[in-house]
Amino acid sequence: MIKKFPYWTQTAIFIFATAVIVWLMPRTSTSTYIYEVNRPWNYKLLTAPFDIPVRLDSLSVKAACDSIDKSFIPIFRRDQTTDSHVRLRASQALGAVNGVSALTRSRIEQKLRDLYQSGVVDESVYTDIVTGRMPSIRMAADNTLTTRSVAGLRSPLKAYEWLKEQLPSDEAHYAIEQSKLAGILVPNIVLDSETSDRMHQDLYRKASAPIGVIQQGERIIDRGDIVTLQLYTILRTYEQMQAERGNGGDGNTLYVWIAKVLYVGLLMVVFAMFLYGFRRRLFRQAKVCAFLTLNIVVFSLFAFLMNESFTAGLYIVPFAMIPIMILVFFDGRTALFTLLVTILICAVISSYPIEFIFMQFVAGVTAITSLREMSRRSQLLRTALLVFVVYSIAYASINLMMTGSFASLSGRIFGFCAINAVFVSFAYVLIFVFERMFGFTSLVALVELSDINHPLLRELSRECPGTFQHSMAVSNLAAEAAAKVNANVQLVRAGALYHDIGKVQNPAFFTENQHGVNPHDALDPVQSARIIVSHVTDGVRKAEKAKLPAVIRHFILEHHGRGTARYFYLTWQKQHPDETPDPELFTYPGPNPQSVETSILMMADAVEAASRSLKEYTPEAISGLVNRIIDTQIAEGLHNESPMSFRDVAIIKDTFIQRLRTIYHSRVAYPDKK
Repeated sequence: MIKKFPYWTQTAIFIFATAVIVWLMPRTSTSTYIYEVNRPWNYKLLTAPFDIPVRLDSLSVKAACDSIDKSFIPIFRRDQTTDSHVRLRASQALGAVNGVSALTRSRIEQKLRDLYQSGVVDESVYTDIVTGRMPSIRMAADNTLTTRSVAGLRSPLKAYEWLKEQLPSDEAHYAIEQSKLAGILVPNIVLDSETSDRMHQDLYRKASAPIGVIQQGERIIDRGDIVTLQLYTILRTYEQMQAERGNGGDGNTLYVWIAKVLYVGLLMVVFAMFLYGFRRRLFRQAKVCAFLTLNIVVFSLFAFLMNESFTAGLYIVPFAMIPIMILVFFDGRTALFTLLVTILICAVISSYPIEFIFMQFVAGVTAITSLREMSRRSQLLRTALLVFVVYSIAYASINLMMTGSFASLSGRIFGFCAINAVFVSFAYVLIFVFERMFGFTSLVALVELSDINHPLLRELSRECPGTFQHSMAVSNLAAEAAAKVNANVQLVRAGALYHDIGKVQNPAFFTENQHGVNPHDALDPVQSARIIVSHVTDGVRKAEKAKLPAVIRHFILEHHGRGTARYFYLTWQKQHPDETPDPELFTYPGPNPQSVETSILMMADAVEAASRSLKEYTPEAISGLVNRIIDTQIAEGLHNESPMSFRDVAIIKDTFIQRLRTIYHSRVAYPDKK
C-alpha cells in the first residue's frame, strides 16, 4: 500500500523549488533589454537620455585592428654600447692571434666598423626581412622616428659570412677564424618593445574611438527595427553608460524580487493543482513530487547558466529530455505539463519568448509522441533525430513569419539545436540514475524483467512448470485487458509473470503442479490454507532477495488482496458444522489492489485458473464464469481501493470473454486415413 505523506511535505517541496529558482534566476535590472544581432527590436521607441558616443561595431573594429597589425612598422634603436663593446672585443681577439700582419688586422677592423654601421639584427628579425614580412623598419633616436630600408641589415651569421667574403685572403680568414669572431658578433639594431607596444596600442585606441555622437533626445531604435551590428554596439554603449551613471533601476529591486516570486510561485501552484486534481496518486507520493520538481529546478538552472555563458545559449539546453524521463516512469500528460512549467519559467530570460516557447513545445510533444512506450534504447536515437528536425523547422518557420527573410536565420542556432539533440540521445543515462535514486521503474526495466530467461522465471519454470504456464497465460490475458483500458501494459505483463513465484517453496501443494497425488489430503484445512496463503509472503521474500522493483512486489502482495482461500474455508466449515471459523486463518495478507494494473491481475488470475475447471467451453459457460468471478470480487470489496471505473470493469470482462473463447474454441476433427 502506498504510504500517504501529509500534504505539508509536498508543500515544502514546491516552496523550496520556488525559492531555489527565484534565488538563482539572473539578476536583470528593470532597464536591461534583451536583444540579438539581426533580430527585431521587441521594445518601444528608445531615445537617448544623454549624449552617447557612436563607435565602430565589433567586426569593423576587428578589421581595423587586423589592418593595423599587417601594416604596423616596428620600432628599433641602435645600441651604441654594443657597437663599441663588439669592436673592442674584436680588436683584442685579433691582437691575440699570432702570425697576422697589422695591415690585415686593420682591414678586418675597418670592415667590422662598416658592418656595424649598416646594422646587425636578431635572427628572427632577419628571417622576417628575408621573407618580405618586414620591408622596412623605424628607428628611434633623440625622440624622433625615421623610417629606413632593411637593405644592409644582416644577422650575426650573415655578418660573419660577409666578413669572409669581403676579405678573401687566407691570412684574413685565418685571423677571423682564430679570433672566433663568430661568437663576438651580436645584434646592435634591437627592437624597442616598449615604444612599439605603446604606439601599437595607441593605434588600437584610435580604431575604436567614437566616430560620432547620438545627442540627448535623439532616436536610437524603435519597435520592429532590425538590430544591426552598429545598433548593437550603440545599445551596449548605452547600457554601460546607464550602469556607470547609476540608473540601472536598483530602486525597484524589491518589486523585481516580488514579481519573480509571484511568477515562479504561481506556476508551481498551478503545477501542484494539476497533480492534486488529475494525478492524485502521484501527488500523495512525496518522492514523485520531489522527482518532478527536481527536473524543473535542474533544467531551469542549467538554462540560466547557458544563457549567461553563450549568446542564445538557451537553445543548447535539452528541454525535450524532461518529458522523456517523466514518460518512462509515469504518463504523457504529466510529462507535458512538467515541460510547460519549465519552459514558462525559462521564457523570462529568453530574448524572444514566443519563439522559445513555440520551439520547445513542439519538440517536447514530438518526444512524447515518438516514445509512447520506450522498450529499446535505440528509440532514443530516433527521437533525438526527430527533435532536431522539428527544432529546425520550428525555428525557420517562426523567423520567416517575423522577418520575412532568410537573412535572419542563424547557423549558430541550428548548431545549438544539433547539440541539444545529441544531449537528448543520452537521456538513457539520466533515466538509469533516477531509477536508482528514487526507486522508480522504467518501461525499459520492465521489458528486461519480462524476459523469461530471468533467473527467477527460469527457477519457476523448472520447479513449478504448471505455475509457470499459468503465469504466462495470466500475463497475456491481463496485458490485453490493460491495453483496452489504457493501463500500463508492460507493467501488468511483468507483474503477472512474477505474481506466483512464492509457489516455488512448496510446488506440490498447488493443483497445477500435481500429478495424481494431492498432499492436502493428509492435512487439516487450516494447515493447507496456511501453506496456500504463505505463497504470497514467500514470493515477496524471494522478490526482495532478487532485488525486484517495488512495483513488481505490489503485484505479488495484491493479486489475492484480502481474499479468502475459499476451498479450505468451506472444507473446514463442513468438517466443523457447529463451530465458528476464524476468517484470518484463511485470509491472504493483502492489501487489496491499489491500482488498475493490480486489479486487472487479480481478475485475470482468478478467471484463468477457474477456466481450466470448466466442463464445456461454450460462449455461455465462459461468459457466465467471467461475470461470476469478477462480480464476486467486487461484491466482496476487493477492488474498492482501486481507481478502476465501472466502464473499465465492463471492458475487462468483455476482453476476458473474447480471449478465452479464442483460446478454447472448438477445433475441426481430422478424419482418419483409410
